[in-house]
Amino acid sequence: MTEPRTQDSLGKVHFIGIGGVGMSAVARIMVARGVAVSGSDAKDLPVMAELAAAGARIAVGYDSSNLGDAETVVAGSAIREDNPELAAARNRGIAVLHRSQALAALMADDNVVTVAGTHGKSTTTSMVTVLLQGAGLDPSYAIGANVPSLGVNAAHGKSKIFVAEADESDGSFLNYRPRIAVVTNVEADHLDHYGTAEAVYESFDRFAALLPADGLLIVCGDDDGARALADRIRAGATTRVLIYGTAEDCEVRLHHGGPDGIWLSTPEGRFRLDLKVPGLHNALNATAAFAVARELGVEPELAARALADFSGASRRFEFKGEGRAVRVYDDYAHHPTEVRAALSAARSVAGDHKVHVLFQPHLFSRTREFAREFAEALNLADTALVLDIYPAREDPIPGVSSQLIAQYLQAGGRLVGAGGTAVSQLAAAAQPGDVILTAGAGDVTAYGPLIVEALSG
Repeated sequence: MTEPRTQDSLGKVHFIGIGGVGMSAVARIMVARGVAVSGSDAKDLPVMAELAAAGARIAVGYDSSNLGDAETVVAGSAIREDNPELAAARNRGIAVLHRSQALAALMADDNVVTVAGTHGKSTTTSMVTVLLQGAGLDPSYAIGANVPSLGVNAAHGKSKIFVAEADESDGSFLNYRPRIAVVTNVEADHLDHYGTAEAVYESFDRFAALLPADGLLIVCGDDDGARALADRIRAGATTRVLIYGTAEDCEVRLHHGGPDGIWLSTPEGRFRLDLKVPGLHNALNATAAFAVARELGVEPELAARALADFSGASRRFEFKGEGRAVRVYDDYAHHPTEVRAALSAARSVAGDHKVHVLFQPHLFSRTREFAREFAEALNLADTALVLDIYPAREDPIPGVSSQLIAQYLQAGGRLVGAGGTAVSQLAAAAQPGDVILTAGAGDVTAYGPLIVEALSG
């Protein structure tokens, strides 16, 4: 990856695909920092009106004239080479940046905290941000999900701290230069980009190597991949490493599930956590946020209290409504580990009642690689309905369908081709006290409100 640019070197910036959650986040911060911003998208999305009100020049639809006198172009990952604006930018010799490169330019002069990992990035980044705000540090931040307690997913803060979610899916997290880097977990995923699990692990090694001599790598000791990363970095003695989690050797140790509730033990003492979000995985994410705050000099008692203000991130076990005393939640879970964690959280909320899940596989390649593992996770539910694969950026792969998962489902699990059928089946199956979860990275999120409506009808 190239060395990061600086904000001042960008000049006037045009965003192609500005309505995307990641693109709009970067644009929002640039506008707040006084950068001349323009942008376009194929559809007129609500965030574009917000950016226009803040001072950006916005166009709906793609046309080469939208570039104006832009000196830098930022192109979204879904933008094709034949896009008229991208083609015009290349013809004119305008610098074209990936979103991560533009974000790196914004962070060039800041004390950067990045959060990486196969799962939990958005939630942990959100927790760090909410905690630091509660401690009065007012960081800038860019998060890959909307956060209700923050109101937006990105903002320019008054301090020199910048908190950013670091996406490993396409290797773009290697564009950042953090001083504190969190790794929540390391598992084989995004093999459509990396090809092999070994290539995934190697990319995290390179990410950790970006830390300066006075930097800190914070890793989850409960995850085998993250712990192995910590061992490799410690062996090289290139930077400090802090391990958090439930094991005895963790410097910030989580105690979860006992009669005393959730609390952390550190060399400074013992601190109670009062969390509004359920599940061990969320408690671990909170522990990582606490460790970041500790490194930034926040008093431990204040850090622990501030975490109580976190109410969740969009599509991360997000409550969608209730009908007939059945609660409906939605989660972005699209990897077997994430599905297992989401269902474990649902089970903790349901108590002695049942858990029903509507799952939509995301990507043909991921379904092919993890079909059995998805089924094993879904079998934690009392009812598991599986929709057709959401293709996203991929073309179909011969022989790969949701049936690969369905064949391993136990009683209570089955394939449903149409979402409407699933809605009626789940509404009929659920009893008062039960929990229904919609899960997946595609458009399955739209079914949560429909299920609530069916339950209330």
